[in-house]
Amino acid sequence: MAVTREAMLEQWDRPSRWRRPTVWDVLWGLLAAAGSIYLYWLYRSYMDGYEVAIQIGSTLALIAWGWYWKPARPFALAVALLAAMALWRYGADFELRRSDFLLKYFLESQAAFMWMSSLYVLATVAYFAALFGRSEFVGKTATALTWCATAMGLTGLLVRWRESYLLGTDIGHIPVSNLYEVFILFAVITALLYLFYEDRHRTRAMGGFALLVISGAVGFLLWYAFERQAHHIQPLIPALQSYWMKIHVPANFVGYGAFALAAMLGVAYLLRLGAETRRPDGLLVRVLPPLELLDEVMYKAIALGFAAFTVATILGALWAAEAWGGYWSWDPKETWALIVWLNYAAWLHLRLTKGWRGAPMAWWAVVGLVVTLFAFLGVNMFLSGLHSYGSL
Repeated sequence: MAVTREAMLEQWDRPSRWRRPTVWDVLWGLLAAAGSIYLYWLYRSYMDGYEVAIQIGSTLALIAWGWYWKPARPFALAVALLAAMALWRYGADFELRRSDFLLKYFLESQAAFMWMSSLYVLATVAYFAALFGRSEFVGKTATALTWCATAMGLTGLLVRWRESYLLGTDIGHIPVSNLYEVFILFAVITALLYLFYEDRHRTRAMGGFALLVISGAVGFLLWYAFERQAHHIQPLIPALQSYWMKIHVPANFVGYGAFALAAMLGVAYLLRLGAETRRPDGLLVRVLPPLELLDEVMYKAIALGFAAFTVATILGALWAAEAWGGYWSWDPKETWALIVWLNYAAWLHLRLTKGWRGAPMAWWAVVGLVVTLFAFLGVNMFLSGLHSYGSL
């Protein structure tokens, strides 16, 4: 998938516009709408008016995603088929996960998450092997492993959602309620963002760096599951029993995933820049992407993450007003979310108005991930407040 620098620059300059829908676009939209209607028919007894509105919005977003990025279509269909197979095997008996072969070893949520974890680690190794070995076959294998891992992770989340209801209607909830579940969501979203940029820029040279942060999340996930037994489904506490969680948390993690991806590209940028300074014909210079590409994708990731994080912050304020009677309480989680927002707002401001690029912005992206990580995880570990239910 290697391309010339001129081709990359041409790709960046090419205007992005919606074209007239094709027959396949129409069929994709009809299929997504039909699937959504069927799910509503199955689970309408669990849904109120707000959740119906969220489902409609999600369906429209899925259709638009498939129109804008064609690889999303087979991915979404694969996840839908795997999840449907799991729900079919379960029926109404949660204990079948212990005896049914497909559930026990592949499609039960915990099994799917273990497959996801293994495949992400293998993909990380494969991406670096492809980078330094200059192997197109190994690179394609790494991409396939990443797609498979992401499909298993998203399938596991959907199946876990159904499993929570099989345990009891009073227990059932969307699986984004604790650190175990949101780390899986983080891995899935970060991988999808990376795969989008890999496809758009026709290079796999960024893959190892993007997958490193995902493998780090997988390491935490495995520790949290085996050491703290966090994989068990627990009832929601009253503060989280709200439809707001279905939109606030995913929007937050689009932001977190984009910021993490930008930071890892910042690391690649600094490595390449240092290698060019020390030895212009060295191995890193030959294998790492051009500085222009890394800088551009880093900017695009931060811009996307900032937009998503802004929406998530607004949704969080609306949720807070409903739950606690005020839009803002200067709770530690809220305060650090504001710090994260201001950090990336300043980054984008200097990039767009002052034209700042290069090493300072790469360093800033890396430090920004540290700030974001503290807001996401450190606050839960070291501070207390209204959001203390997310503690380790």
